[in-house]
Amino acid sequence: MENNLAIKTYETRAKMGEAAALMTANKINELLADREQVNIIFAAAPSQNEFLAALCQANVDWSRVNAFHMDEYVNLPSDAPQGFGNFLRDRIFGKLPFKSVNYLNGNAQNLEEECNRYEALLKENPTDIVCMGIGENGHIAFNDPHVADFSDPKLVKVVDLDVACRQQQVNDGCFQTFNQVPPHALTLTVPALMKATFVFCMVPGGLKSTAVYNTMNQPQTTQHPSTILRSHPSAVLFLDNDSSSKLHN
Repeated sequence: MENNLAIKTYETRAKMGEAAALMTANKINELLADREQVNIIFAAAPSQNEFLAALCQANVDWSRVNAFHMDEYVNLPSDAPQGFGNFLRDRIFGKLPFKSVNYLNGNAQNLEEECNRYEALLKENPTDIVCMGIGENGHIAFNDPHVADFSDPKLVKVVDLDVACRQQQVNDGCFQTFNQVPPHALTLTVPALMKATFVFCMVPGGLKSTAVYNTMNQPQTTQHPSTILRSHPSAVLFLDNDSSSKLHN
């Protein structure tokens, strides 16, 4: 069973976030030593809070970094705090002087055209680093098991969200009720994420312990989308004591 995935475990999610931010910042600076700009995709989720807060304090020339985000709800009010673009603007995109910030528009009149627009941006700006998490159902971005495709011909697509994914948004405190969670979203596909040269995956908390166990131990199939991380040549999984607890049983 192929497994290139490096694991780093920390006592608390705060320490995990700080360590992940330091490694990410060091990699950005290493890349900037050899090129004019770096392209980074960010995830929007409460699991990323500590990481994003620490990364905002890092010593990086952000004016040479292009920022992207990996998924967005369809037809959520543009000012909704649950919107992933709004989440990232509040926590990092609006706090640092990026060269460019490239938002997915889940309210576009033609979602297929929006997917094509964003795909073209990704092709023009090949991804250097993905900063991501793993969902309770093993999804990466919004590639839930029933829509994940390890050989997807698209880089961006419209998907419907499964029950576990929508319930996680309630569990995370993002929505009060299940029915408030939009049923559809735009997402970068599995190949779009795996095209990155480096992947840093931050997964804290006890609610993610089963997903972490499955990531490391289940067969590499779309039933557990995050298992694809084991095939990436330069991916690091950052855990805390809670999320790693089932690895040691």
